[in-house]
Amino acid sequence: MKKMNRRYCVLLSIFICQVYTMLAQECAGKQELQSSIQQVHKLLSAQEASYLQSLRTLRKKLNLLQYSVAHLPAKPKNFTCPNLDTPVNGRKLGTVLLPGHDVHFLCDVGYELVGSETRRCKDSLSWTGQQPLCKDINECLSTPCANGGTCTDEVNAFSCVCPHGWAGPTCQSPTPTLFVSITNTSSASTGAEAASSFPLTQSAFTWKSKCSQVQGTTLCTCEPGYTISGRDNSICTDIDECSTRQNNCTRDQLCINTYGGFQCVKVDCPHIRNATYVKTSPVRCERNPCPVDSMSCSQAPNSVSYHHMSVVSNLSTPRVMFRVSAVRMIGDTLRFALLGGRIRRYFTVQRSDRQTGELLLVSPVQGPVTLEVEVEMTELERRELLGRYITRITIFVSQYEF
Repeated sequence: MKKMNRRYCVLLSIFICQVYTMLAQECAGKQELQSSIQQVHKLLSAQEASYLQSLRTLRKKLNLLQYSVAHLPAKPKNFTCPNLDTPVNGRKLGTVLLPGHDVHFLCDVGYELVGSETRRCKDSLSWTGQQPLCKDINECLSTPCANGGTCTDEVNAFSCVCPHGWAGPTCQSPTPTLFVSITNTSSASTGAEAASSFPLTQSAFTWKSKCSQVQGTTLCTCEPGYTISGRDNSICTDIDECSTRQNNCTRDQLCINTYGGFQCVKVDCPHIRNATYVKTSPVRCERNPCPVDSMSCSQAPNSVSYHHMSVVSNLSTPRVMFRVSAVRMIGDTLRFALLGGRIRRYFTVQRSDRQTGELLLVSPVQGPVTLEVEVEMTELERRELLGRYITRITIFVSQYEF
């Protein structure tokens, strides 16, 4: 615009000089002078119009700039996401509210999580997911009471009102027979560098023997797999076929004692494409080092641990069956998940603390049946996968409630 103004000024000066020159000359005609003056007027009008248009354009730009500044979003007072509420009957794990960090939620025993188990602080300083709630588990929905028993839902448990002639937690037992004792078993650890598993204490049940009079002699019997004990031979105790070597398991098999019997199991390392495993203990397989360029190998589980449990039929729920925990953390996030869909009718996974996940039995299981459960622990660092650790739990459910 400065160059145009300069050019118009030069042309205007030339025209004015021409007019004065013509006035000074006697020979200059009137018509010629008027023509020169008209040209000067046109030049001034054009310059004035261009100048006004430039002012209007400049005014529009100033108004647009003023509008943009007025509608800028307010600068946040801080650079953290808002604090999240802890659900009633639950807990919240995680206190860092900066973008990229997670907050985990878990419910107390007897409650199930409804909503997002994990919420992440986004760059926009808002949270992913929905605020979770802890809903009371109605254990009576699975109709645990047998033989016409009436189920009453309670906090963290249920109770059965049994009809005459039946007793036990789920009304499966004749009234006069059941005796229960609790026996602690030692915890078992996978010895994992990144993860370890700890089965919970299990219950060992004794059962009153069935006695009858035969020709003046009292004869007492037990179910197969149980032996008579007690001063008056009135108690039936499970026979541990594994410790007494009353089994036919081969050397490459593990003997697992069950209530009323035993199982012979063989632990084989998994066969996963582009990944190989080596057995580092009788119940643990670890992945061999991966080639640098093999993405599928690096995403395969770092280790697979195998555990076996024996339980009686129709255990009361909810009940913590197994714990998976990290010995030490390298990353900033641990996630626990239950693999497989069919098993979810009986089990779920919840957190007990930041580094521990629990396998929770949520519905009674009627035996005899064998259940296969897989719990996955994933370790992350800034959302990047560091490792996956699989725990495979085989649960032998007895046909008996003792």
